[in-house]
Amino acid sequence: MNAPHRSALVLPALALALLVAPAAVQAQDTVPDEPLRWRVGLGPQLVPSYPGASGVSLRPFIDVSRARGDDVFAFEAPDESAGFPVWNRGGFAVGPAIGFEGERSTGEIDVAVPEVGFTVEVGGFAQYQLLPALRLRGEVRKGLGGHKGWIANIGADYILRDGDKWLVAAGPRLTLTDRRYQRAYFGVTPDVATATGVAAYDPDGGVQAVGANIGVLRQLTPRWGVSGYAKYDRLIADAGRSPLVRDYGSRDQLSGGVALTYSFGGR
Repeated sequence: MNAPHRSALVLPALALALLVAPAAVQAQDTVPDEPLRWRVGLGPQLVPSYPGASGVSLRPFIDVSRARGDDVFAFEAPDESAGFPVWNRGGFAVGPAIGFEGERSTGEIDVAVPEVGFTVEVGGFAQYQLLPALRLRGEVRKGLGGHKGWIANIGADYILRDGDKWLVAAGPRLTLTDRRYQRAYFGVTPDVATATGVAAYDPDGGVQAVGANIGVLRQLTPRWGVSGYAKYDRLIADAGRSPLVRDYGSRDQLSGGVALTYSFGGR
């Protein structure tokens, strides 16, 4: 992702946090006389510059959590999209989800392929707390601009924690995308093939990647803490067979980040 778009990513993420937090409070508050507690995390993360890239780009790692009274902060996987529950009952929750994907410029690959613009992805999530230590979650989002496709993420997390003192969570991940998404990042049209010498390629939709994620959080003092995560995805099926991935990118997609957290509010 080009430098101008790195800064462009910070503003929508911060604006989203400010807009989402009050809505989440209104949707989830069941004991209004208990004071709110907040935990805000901010730091850097390295993520693939675009789907299928061999290099990484620096982006902000932002997290905003809230809890009421003596409740622990709800678990949130570091790789999930921003959002909040609008309905939460019996361990089942649903709500909106929003994500961002950086642009792929024509200069980021050694051959002249079309640019894919910066994308805002809007959709929803559903999750279920199957066991106290096991959460299942699925997201579906639609790209507005940029790739203009559909993307779905499915994952499970096994969670170990001691209240808000420390937390470790890990689990598998599955990514599915439609034909429009895969054509945007992995396809080679006949015109591009003629101009570049890269073999024409017309991928279909389906499973794009399988992987795993691990996240950790440690409270150092009542106010300050640290969090971090590492994630690995392996491009498979049509995405993994793309000549853009085989010859100019990588099927192995690595990302990770660290953040300093600050907790405030409460009694």
